[in-house]
Amino acid sequence: MLSTPFFDDRADAGEKLAEALLGEIGKLNLTAPEAVKPIVYALPRGGLPVAVPIARLLGCPLDVVVAKKITRPDNQEFAIGAVTADGNVLWHKQKPRNLHFQQTAVQQAQDNAQSLLADLSPGRPPNVSAAGALAILVDDGIATGMTMAVAAIALQSQQPAAVWICVPVAPLDLVGFLAEMSNRAIVLETPHPFFSVSRFYREFPQVETEEALSCLLQQTQWRY
Repeated sequence: MLSTPFFDDRADAGEKLAEALLGEIGKLNLTAPEAVKPIVYALPRGGLPVAVPIARLLGCPLDVVVAKKITRPDNQEFAIGAVTADGNVLWHKQKPRNLHFQQTAVQQAQDNAQSLLADLSPGRPPNVSAAGALAILVDDGIATGMTMAVAAIALQSQQPAAVWICVPVAPLDLVGFLAEMSNRAIVLETPHPFFSVSRFYREFPQVETEEALSCLLQQTQWRY
């Protein structure tokens, strides 16, 4: 069965998500002196083109949380866990029993995350911290939820006022999990059956590191 695309591309998804987010944020009094300020955090690379319209509409910084899937050698697509560049680890259901595999897989995924973070660092905004902020965590969609969940854990460790998970599309059966991992989960579409994020975009090319860095630089230069 063919899926009907909900979005033309990631920019279109970002515009639609930005409008939904603006409505939710409008319920908060962000003009009060004591109000928390929003910061948009994208999961690179695919989350950055989605996050740019959101950060632009909110007039806030755009930063990244880099997380990578932990996979088995025989299945590089399915996430059995995830790790962030700074070492936060989350396992799907339970850790593998093989300690050597566990350590090796985590280290490999973390090394990849750190490498990508280093590549994107020139575009990151200066002096931005999630502490006390409304941290808005964005990706282009969710399949298993592992990288999004570990990214939320990483942000929570910085003691923000709240963490919101915001994505254009995710499986319906993950919405409860996303809500548990955050203070609020905003998901525009929850199709069933799901299969993969790409099915719900007309255009879904791979986002290269150069494009991801350009997204960061675009918002950082616009604000500063």
